[in-house]
Amino acid sequence: MSVTETAINLATHLISVLGYPGVFILMVLESACVPVPSFVVMPFAGKLIVEGGQFNIYALTFVGALGNLVGSIIAYWVGAFGGRPFIEKYGKYILFTHSEMDSADKWFAKYGEATAFFSRLLPVVRTFISLPAGIARMDFGKFCLWTFLGALPFCYVLTYAGVKLGENWKEVDKVLHKADLAIIAVFAVLFAFWLYHRLRPVKAEAAAQQL
Repeated sequence: MSVTETAINLATHLISVLGYPGVFILMVLESACVPVPSFVVMPFAGKLIVEGGQFNIYALTFVGALGNLVGSIIAYWVGAFGGRPFIEKYGKYILFTHSEMDSADKWFAKYGEATAFFSRLLPVVRTFISLPAGIARMDFGKFCLWTFLGALPFCYVLTYAGVKLGENWKEVDKVLHKADLAIIAVFAVLFAFWLYHRLRPVKAEAAAQQL
């Protein structure tokens, strides 16, 4: 059995045994940057609505979004109290300057609300966006509000998909897993592009010193 299959089995077992608290715990973990298959949690719970009436779709949506919010708050404060001091002290060793830190602060001050909302709808990004939001010290109240509002449609759509697909609820995970891979590939290309342009002046300076 693969790691993914094991994680899916553990997640579905927890939901079957604990009900709403199981959904809440799993969504907290996923939003706190723990690799929990969130695209399994809500569709499986939706499947149980059809099979045994164990859940209500609106209650599930609220519980899932609340779990997202709590997990995101944890990640936010990890970024604020751990990530920011680390970057301020060691950022130069990972090619991250204070001016870029200032730029990140300004970005979240200006676009933080939209970022917090729309990032909840994107695979991969939604799991980790809270860390940079905390590092940039985005306004905490606005962060919580827009994170929760963004999580509501995400949780509803996945739960509804589980209701409609029934026994085929795992198809949701298969489709969104491909989206995960596509987004990871895009970020890898962007990071490589950024790293190339960052290191090029350093190499040019080193070559000039050797002449």
